[in-house]
Amino acid sequence: MSSPDQYYSLTPEKALDSIEKQGFALNGRFLQLNSYENRVFSVELDKDLKEDYQDSQLVAKFYRPQRWSAEAVLEEHEFLSELKEQGLPAVGALKLNSGKSIFFMEDIIAALFPKQKGRSPQELNFLEMKSIGRLLARLHNVGAQKQSIHRPRLDIKTYGDKSLSLIESILSPEIREEYIGIANDIFDHIEELLEQETFIRIHGDCHKGNLLQTDPLSGPKEFFFVDFDDFCTGPPVYDFWMLFLGQDQKHKDAFLEGYKEFRAFKDSSLMLLEPFRALRMIYYSAWILRRWKDPSFKIIFPDFGKYNYWAEETDQLRNILKNIF
Repeated sequence: MSSPDQYYSLTPEKALDSIEKQGFALNGRFLQLNSYENRVFSVELDKDLKEDYQDSQLVAKFYRPQRWSAEAVLEEHEFLSELKEQGLPAVGALKLNSGKSIFFMEDIIAALFPKQKGRSPQELNFLEMKSIGRLLARLHNVGAQKQSIHRPRLDIKTYGDKSLSLIESILSPEIREEYIGIANDIFDHIEELLEQETFIRIHGDCHKGNLLQTDPLSGPKEFFFVDFDDFCTGPPVYDFWMLFLGQDQKHKDAFLEGYKEFRAFKDSSLMLLEPFRALRMIYYSAWILRRWKDPSFKIIFPDFGKYNYWAEETDQLRNILKNIF
């Protein structure tokens, strides 16, 4: 298994060299893309030397060590392939000469994707929200067709209890008892509402930043989801709550109308939206702590772990708990 030190010392030169070893001729131009979790590069192919592959750019993704196994990454890629096979817009990982969609760079798992141009939508109108609802329903229909073996289950044990146990020791003493109490109350509420039999394969990080729209100049505008790094097994409604942030009820209704055209949905599941927002907050804090040895995280999250950070988190959780009850 690769070590974090190998990952932190991953230079663009090493990345490009490992890509060329997979049979791709590069011209040396690259751009490192924004990603907290992985190392992602956009690279250009040498137009004079490339053969069968027609696109001029690739996206190379080097997965953070000690998070996913090779089998878990392959399940992510297999899901993307299933989406494409069933007519959904998806950016699937390329099959390499090995016949697989992953390769290794000093034991770091890596994959190559075609560069799909698109823009992140800003304000969404009713028709666009309805279209996104249809798209997510179709994605969930594919997700329901088989089970995931190597990806996690989005339940309280995995995402809640483990996260709270991890951050408990670094909570500020002034708010530790209240934070833990609120968190456990929210976890209990989620478990009361959660129907495990409804779990399917879902995106897992479904927000506007991971939703792109194709260039209208190259054909009809089409939405597509990217970054399936948090792909997991969980309740379909978990993929709703971040898309709903900042949207009024009419926009939410338009989304639900589109979703229900392709997939049945129980409106009572919407009661989980606010509790899931709280679960995500707690999981996110634990995620930062897990990455704290990464030098970049101390720069990106300078206030993490300080009293003001936990006081603000506690205040938000307290308000969510009030809204739930």
